[in-house]
Amino acid sequence: MKQKTIFFCSECGAETAKWQGKCPACGAWNTMEEAPVQPAAPKGAARKAAVGPRPVPKRLNELDEGEELRFSTGISEFDRVLGGGAVRGSVVLVGGAPGIGKSTLLLQMCGLAQQEKILYVTGEESCRQLKMRAKRLGVASEQLFILSETNLTDICTVIDDLSPTLVIIDSVQTMYAPELASAAGSVPQVKECAMSVMRLAKVQGFTAFLVGHVNKDGAIAGPRVLEHMVDCVLYFEGERTTSFRLLRAAKNRFGSTNELGVFEMAERGLRGVENPSEMLLSGRPGNAPGTCVACIIEGTRPLLAEVQALVTPSGFNVARRNSNGLDYNRAMLLLAVLEKRGGLALGGCDAYINVIGGLTLDEPAADLAAVLAIASSARDIPLGNDLAAVGEVGLTGEIRSVTAINQRLTEIARLGLRRCVIPAHIRSEVACPDKLTLIPVKNIREALAAVLS
Repeated sequence: MKQKTIFFCSECGAETAKWQGKCPACGAWNTMEEAPVQPAAPKGAARKAAVGPRPVPKRLNELDEGEELRFSTGISEFDRVLGGGAVRGSVVLVGGAPGIGKSTLLLQMCGLAQQEKILYVTGEESCRQLKMRAKRLGVASEQLFILSETNLTDICTVIDDLSPTLVIIDSVQTMYAPELASAAGSVPQVKECAMSVMRLAKVQGFTAFLVGHVNKDGAIAGPRVLEHMVDCVLYFEGERTTSFRLLRAAKNRFGSTNELGVFEMAERGLRGVENPSEMLLSGRPGNAPGTCVACIIEGTRPLLAEVQALVTPSGFNVARRNSNGLDYNRAMLLLAVLEKRGGLALGGCDAYINVIGGLTLDEPAADLAAVLAIASSARDIPLGNDLAAVGEVGLTGEIRSVTAINQRLTEIARLGLRRCVIPAHIRSEVACPDKLTLIPVKNIREALAAVLS
């Protein structure tokens, strides 16, 4: 007898009987995946399988108002992104490209969280391989238990018997529920495995970390509903050819999603970078045209980032444009404003913009630094290594204010910079740090005249 199949949308989890190029629920293209239909349970089976007392709803004013219980992972940068530590009973999904350091980070956490009883479930390595990696990282704990298993039923049995306070599943795409006929990593398997672990975590109160692989688009492989089920979604970013890694929170029910954790991949694993601004500015060229320092806010932390630009006459009919670390459309807008309001002829020039360190500058406060870097390269005049710029650029060329200006200026002065271009109309609100000279400007013409004349 031919087995019936159904099509799932990998983005939203919607089901259809036939394959469609466009998901009828979320509108995503080419996301429908085929999976076998699971046999329905007999009528009344769910009621017979229920054990224990029936759930009783509680009044809102009868619930405990105490704060959620947190514990430290032992890694300060990890705790920062989680919102001050991991929450008991929560489920955290950690995604990233292969080889970026997801397993390394979680294994190091096992060696530092000494007060926790930890179960590390690996579906990609044997126990011996994990032991060798733990020895290289210097991880040793009497309360760390290793299980090399992919069967969800056996994993849940071990969790019930061991009663750990911290469970790590590496990775959720390798786990499978034997009652489902589909292969491990398919949409039904990923949903069932994640839901089972989440249910156990809520009932028993342990914290679960699920490792998730990403696809070629950078999203976590599997159904999009996986990210909706968990409490926190973390993305580990960075180039494998460089030693620096960035940890961001795409979703966090217990904290901010704006925090950024910075790590460096060393010989003995990942090391948290306590002063990322100094790291991002290291190796700056001396008095070179086309470079300017911007100050952005990531959560509660100010970060200094170097914006570089290269403007050169184009050898083609249509000038080339490229932006790395700054939104392409935003970069094109700044080039147009600089040509129209700043008086620079850039239409026949190739323009390349790059943010050092792999950062992505989404904040408008980096606009002024990008404009000054482009103008410096176009005129071939250096801005100097002691200059920073903070401000948003409007379509009329005006320089608009940004938030947390005093916090930004304090970080700029701490890193040894001596001059900073700021919006003129917030000069009265600024508490200028010692040894820092402020250059208030109203528009980009004033900014270019102040630093490039």
